[in-house]
Order: sequence, then C-alpha cells, then structure tokens
Amino acid sequence: MRAIYFEKDVPRVLAVKALRRFWPGVIWSPISPTRVVEMPDPPLPAADWLRVRNIQCGICTTDLNLLFVQAEPAISAAALPGIQRIYLGHEVVGEVVEVGPEVQRFHVGDRVVMEARPFGSPNCLTQHLDPPCKHCAAGHYHYCENGSRGLAPLGGGGGWGDGYIAHETEVWPVPDDLSNDQASLIEPMAVALHGVLRRPPNPGDRVLVIGAGIIGLLTSQAVKVVEPGCHLTVMARHPHQIEAAKRLGADEILSEDDPYADAARITGAQHYRFPMNRGMLLGGFEVVYDCIGSGQTVLDGLRWARAQGTLVMIGTSFNRMTTDLTPVWHQEVDLLGSIAFGTEDWRGRQAHTFDLVIEMLQEGVLTDEGLITHRFPFEAYREAIETATDKRTGSIKVTFDYDA
Repeated sequence: MRAIYFEKDVPRVLAVKALRRFWPGVIWSPISPTRVVEMPDPPLPAADWLRVRNIQCGICTTDLNLLFVQAEPAISAAALPGIQRIYLGHEVVGEVVEVGPEVQRFHVGDRVVMEARPFGSPNCLTQHLDPPCKHCAAGHYHYCENGSRGLAPLGGGGGWGDGYIAHETEVWPVPDDLSNDQASLIEPMAVALHGVLRRPPNPGDRVLVIGAGIIGLLTSQAVKVVEPGCHLTVMARHPHQIEAAKRLGADEILSEDDPYADAARITGAQHYRFPMNRGMLLGGFEVVYDCIGSGQTVLDGLRWARAQGTLVMIGTSFNRMTTDLTPVWHQEVDLLGSIAFGTEDWRGRQAHTFDLVIEMLQEGVLTDEGLITHRFPFEAYREAIETATDKRTGSIKVTFDYDA
C-alpha cells in the first residue's frame, strides 16, 4: 500500500515550521512529520470493517495545511489525545474490494466515498458504545465526546495512495448515476452546504463569500441553491476564479483593490476610514461566509457584516490567530463556526448532508462542471501538490486519478 501520512510529532512539527522559511524542501526531508511510504496492506481489524481500492481523490487545503506543517501544537484540537498518524486524502471515491463477515451495508464491487471525520477520529459507532453520546445519537459524529478514548481499532491508508481500510460506517454509498468526478466532490460539496445551512440566507439578503478556492466556489453554489432570491457577492482574486464564481451564481465580485469601498457600494453601507485602521462599515452584508479562515479574513468579514448580521467560518486554520472581534459586541455580529457535515434540517425533514448533496447532483442543481481542472497519477504527487498550491496555474480542484 502506498500512502502519505502526517505524524503528530511535536518536535518534528516545530523543527519543520522553523526551517521551512529558509528550506521549503524540508517537508520532504527525513526530519519532516510527513511521510511518503510503501507498506504492507493492513489486515481488517474487525468483522465490521472493509477495504477500499481508490479510484480518484481530490487534493484538499486541509491536507495541504498538514503536509506543509501549517499547524501549531498550541491550538485546542492538538490537546486532544486522538490519532497520532493522519493519512492524507479524504475527497476520495473508491471500490470496495474486501468486506468483513459482519459488514451489512456494502458488498465487494460497491463504489463508496469516505465520510471523513476530523483527523480520522473514531466515534461512538466505530467504538460500539451503547448508549452513544448525545451528538452521535443525533448524527453529528464530528462532535463525538468519546472520539479520543481509543477504544476502537484504527484504519490504515487514505485517499492519497492505493486505498484504505475503514469501519463500514465511515464510508457512504455512491449511486450508479453519479460519475467519479461528481462522487469525488460529494465531501467538499457537503462541507460547503453544511456551512451555508449553519445560517441560511433569506430572500433579499445581501450575502458575501470570502474566497474563491474550491470551498468558496462550492459555498457560492450552495448559497444560490438554498436561497436563489438572495444577492450574492464573491471575493475572488484570480481571473479563472472570477469566471467560475460568476458561472456558479455570483451577482457581484468584490474587488481586492479597495474592498471596503466596494463592499459599501454593493450594500449601500456607510464606509468610515480612520488612521492606522482598516476602516469600518455601518450597514453591510446580512451573511458573510468566510471560506479562508485567517485572522485577516475574520477581521474584515466582521466589519463587512451589518449590525446583527452573521459571519460563518467555513475555512479553517490550524494556527492561532490575531484578529479584532469588537464587532461581535458593538454591532452584535454573530460569529459561527462550521465543521464538515452532519444531520441537517432541510425543508421539513432531517437528512445527512451527503444524501442532500447526492440528491442535488442527481437533480442537476449542484454541478461539478469545470471544477476539476487538473489530473495526475499518484507518482506525480509533487507536481500535483505544486499545481494545487499555485493558483496561477488556473487550478480549482486537482485530483489524483488512479485508473488513468
């Protein structure tokens, strides 16, 4: 089995973070916590586990953040015991090639996608805990209160490589009428849809999406699916991102030249400037979806939201941030987080985000057209990663294609 994994090794993380500024290639060196390995296929650890052969897997920013050691041991998630070895690649569609004798949901030959959880953590289902915690009982496995107890066997392998093993609850069936491209985008589409459903826009709302990488573009698409009657602005940098944002429903593009003045123009807000200060709007967007998640974008997003508006953080950072939260109190702007996907309240019913995305793809209201821009064999993983990180290449989603 070929795979790339990240080791939760604090001394190595700190060493690479210190050296990377002067030696970019340190991430591929022996001192790096990232490893590219050939290893024996691990056996199925229990009767309700299965083995998947990868067909296709996208390169996600979350994986890149770990790969390039853009993480700090001081963040809250690092304090949890959990998984020491994180296999990279989770936007993956594959084929079941082996099932344990107690697997009930799948058969050999089924296509599946990985239902990735933060850092691959177990939950009450995979640990056979009865009763489950309140979050797992409600279908929100990402919040599992028992995920770091280490009572279950751990999987091996990931989307970046030949395949992986998983508990049967950790993968999701792919209908026959979806292509592999569509299937590989189910997970990031679910991330975007879940983020929008954390605070759905209302008819007539002025909505801003910060960032036009793949999650920003998918969030833009989800905004228009959830509420076609809102006015959508997208902050995009590169020409190919601007074109894609307009194609996916953006009514306006927020300029990076003078974004405060542009946000004021779009929303009819008052723009106030002040020395040694980025400025402030009175008025602004009802909802802002931050698909970058840096200290700078949080600062700007809170100032671009109108009083009693909402900023939803969909983009993630593995670093502590310095930012200005004062609009949270003096404008009563709600600051919400979003993690992955779960059980959604959607038009009078409860459904898993994956099921909603699959239905929307089948109905044609969500599209994968033009989103996968580059394909590579796994052997060209360095070129693939370079293409994904350099948006001047025109990349939106770069994918490993294992059947090419």
